[in-house]
Amino acid sequence: MTMRAQILLLTLLPLAVLAVLAMTAVRIPVPEIGRGYVVHIELPVTDTPEALPDVAGANSAPLVVIDAGHGGHDPGAAGQGYREKTIVLDLARALRDELEKGGEVRVALTRDEDRYLVHAERVDIARKLGADLFISIHADSAGDAADVTGASIYTLSNQASSQAAARFAERENASDRLNGVDVGGESDAVSTILVELSQRRTQEKSDELARLILREADGVIDFHPQARRSAALKVLRAPDVPSILFESGFITNEEDAQRLASPEGRSRFAEVMARAIRIYFARQQES
Repeated sequence: MTMRAQILLLTLLPLAVLAVLAMTAVRIPVPEIGRGYVVHIELPVTDTPEALPDVAGANSAPLVVIDAGHGGHDPGAAGQGYREKTIVLDLARALRDELEKGGEVRVALTRDEDRYLVHAERVDIARKLGADLFISIHADSAGDAADVTGASIYTLSNQASSQAAARFAERENASDRLNGVDVGGESDAVSTILVELSQRRTQEKSDELARLILREADGVIDFHPQARRSAALKVLRAPDVPSILFESGFITNEEDAQRLASPEGRSRFAEVMARAIRIYFARQQES
């Protein structure tokens, strides 16, 4: 078959198929051009606020908002077969349950499931609920240095207490980035002198809570040699809510990881933290 015949066959074959279909009354559905061809998709309303988490406890009691770090697409640190986002959510739930048993405070979790919140959302939840304390729970990583162990407590500072604290702040702040794009929308600048003064007072209360935790944890929880640290962490930036970030231990250390993942370890953590929180509020009422 010549080239010209092949081209002619390819041209006439579709026409022949259509002619056969027409003669046999077979109809091919063709989309209707016009109004019926438009696909309508309901878009989410962008200005609908996210529902705030449930608050447990009596309305007159002070409110503690507990934040389990990371979550969703952000697993946090990993080591010894564990992921930070799972470890810290279990710790947050244990602390919530322990505080609820006492009945002296109200409690809310920023997340009670495996979902991601940017730092600004976590802080906004605490502020919108009118929290009296904000506690963010994390688990640290030392990379290949598996012998590094112990808990630590971070409070806010515009200057990091050490190069290690500075690196930690950089890493935590960077978790507001998704595929290299900053989705946090949180400015580091303090806009007014009034906010600065409020933040200074808030930092004093945060320091008081940190001291109480160290005191109540003595002999119960092992701390890193540098147990008290400060850094410019976004999650501690609420100017009117005393806040701490509790690094519960090193997930890259076998002993720490097993302690944090065990019911006994979670129970010791929750009892120490709850005791320190109750003492903190008792002191606030006296002053």
